[in-house]
Amino acid sequence: MISWLQNKRSRLHLRWNKLILHATLEMNWRRYGRRPGCANDVKAGVVVSLTSYPPRFSTLHWTLKSLLSQSYAADRVVLWIAHADIALLPPAVTRLQRAGLEIIACDDTKSYKKMIPLLQQGCASAIVTADDDVFYWRDWLQQLVQARVPGKLEVICHRMHRIRLDANGLPVSYNEWEFETSNAESSPLNFPTGIGGVLYPANVFGPEILNVPAFTALCPRGDDIWFWWMASMNGATFKRVAEHHEVHCWDGSQDVALWKDNLVGKFNDDQIRAMIAAYGFGAERKTA
Repeated sequence: MISWLQNKRSRLHLRWNKLILHATLEMNWRRYGRRPGCANDVKAGVVVSLTSYPPRFSTLHWTLKSLLSQSYAADRVVLWIAHADIALLPPAVTRLQRAGLEIIACDDTKSYKKMIPLLQQGCASAIVTADDDVFYWRDWLQQLVQARVPGKLEVICHRMHRIRLDANGLPVSYNEWEFETSNAESSPLNFPTGIGGVLYPANVFGPEILNVPAFTALCPRGDDIWFWWMASMNGATFKRVAEHHEVHCWDGSQDVALWKDNLVGKFNDDQIRAMIAAYGFGAERKTA
C-alpha cells in the first residue's frame, strides 16, 4: 500500500511540475516573445543555433518559444533542417518565423547541423548551441553571456562532466567520468554537454572543425566530443556558469535519443578512442 501511494504521489508531482513548466513557457511567450516589428532592447552579441528532425517536430515549437523569449535577445535564432525534412515541419514551427526565427535547409550531417552549417557560412560571432527537446528558462542565455571573459578562449556551458584520467593520462571509460560536476574552475578537463546549452566564443575553432569526412568517420554520433576536441586543440578551456538549473525535456522527446546508444551502448568510448588515435590527447595531441 505504501509503495502504491508513493508511486501515485510521484506521478502527481511529475504531472504538476509539467503543468507549471508549460504555464511558465506560455506566460514568458505572451509577455516577452518576439513580435514582428518590435525591437529588442538588449542584444547578446551571439547567434543561437540548433537543429531538429521529424521525431522531435511535435514538441519543437515549445523549445523555440523558450529561445525566442529570452531576457537577452540573440542576434539570430537559427534552426537547421535537412533538405529532406524541411517540408515536414508543422505550422506551429514555421509560424515562428514571424517572431524572428530563421529556418534554413542544409545537408544532413545529423546532430552536427546545430553548428557546422553556420561555421561553413563563415559566422564570426559567438555561437550558442541548444538542443531541440528542452525548456530553456528565461535568463538561460543571459547567464551564458555574462559568464564570458572578453578575449578569453573559454567555452561556457550550463551542464558539464569532468573527465577522469587513468595512470597513462588518458580518459577512463565515459561512464566513469564525474557526471554533472559543479566544479567551478575553467579547465581543459571539463566536458560541456549540449543539452544544457553551450556558448562557443568566436575563433575558438581551427579549420579542422569543418572536416566533415573526419567527424563522420570518427564521431558519427558524438558532436559534443568533436566540438570539445576541436576547441581543446585550439587551446580553449571549459567552464560552467555559477547558477544551477534543472534541465527539463518535453514528454516523448526522448523516445529517439542519441544519448541512449552513446551512454548505454558505450559508443562514446569507441568515439573517444577514435579521436585519440586520430588527434592524440593532452601532451600528445596532434594539430590538424
